[in-house]
Amino acid sequence: MMFASLSSRTLALLAVAPLALAGCNKSDNGAANAPAGSVTAVAPPAGKAWAETFAKTEDGDGIIVGNPKAAVKMVEYGSLSCPHCAKLAQDGMSALTGNYIASGKVSLEFRSFAIHPQDIPLTVLARCGGDDAYFGLIEQVYTNFDAMNSQTKEQYDQASAAMKLPAAQRYPAIADALGYTAFFSARGLPEAQQRQCLTDLPRAEAVAKASEAISAKGINSTPTVFINGNKVEGAEWKNVEAALKAAGA
Repeated sequence: MMFASLSSRTLALLAVAPLALAGCNKSDNGAANAPAGSVTAVAPPAGKAWAETFAKTEDGDGIIVGNPKAAVKMVEYGSLSCPHCAKLAQDGMSALTGNYIASGKVSLEFRSFAIHPQDIPLTVLARCGGDDAYFGLIEQVYTNFDAMNSQTKEQYDQASAAMKLPAAQRYPAIADALGYTAFFSARGLPEAQQRQCLTDLPRAEAVAKASEAISAKGINSTPTVFINGNKVEGAEWKNVEAALKAAGA
């Protein structure tokens, strides 16, 4: 069997785990480290902007936007079906990209953490357009989160039935049921390309295995944010921004 070597958690994500509607095990406590010295802004290469500079992480599981040598490194473990992650993006993405990343002081590494079954097709589709489109598609998902989550609730039974289909049919059927196909089509990702990505089972397996590795690190909620290796407690934008400033950004 293709997934015989994977853990029970990974198998559940790839197979027929109950479709989740909300909930991210988010902490509500906030803290920031003591202020550090200010970091000097770094100009991007000629003709480029740091907010449009992307690279894969060494293991290929995450994408980094911004100056790859930025002094302040932000890492976010986020679920594309998590309302708290959406709120963080809605509150802070404009300032994060427009101020901090654009300055060359900060880079953002995003790692998709599949805590709900629908995170797998969402992540596959966000990655389907290539590295340069990845952050823009994630931002679109979070910006339009309430409408997308409403459709998840309305189409819950249809999507749950799709979870029981053979693997090659499962993710296209879930994407159709939850409106993902239409959503990504409207944002420039051709439907044929989407279906090709969703039926490519190693892509789904890679998302599940990466999430299993995240869980093995002891990360069990989303969003979980680190600034230069230090966890931001209570990952709301006000706390994340305070931690960025404390790190010198």
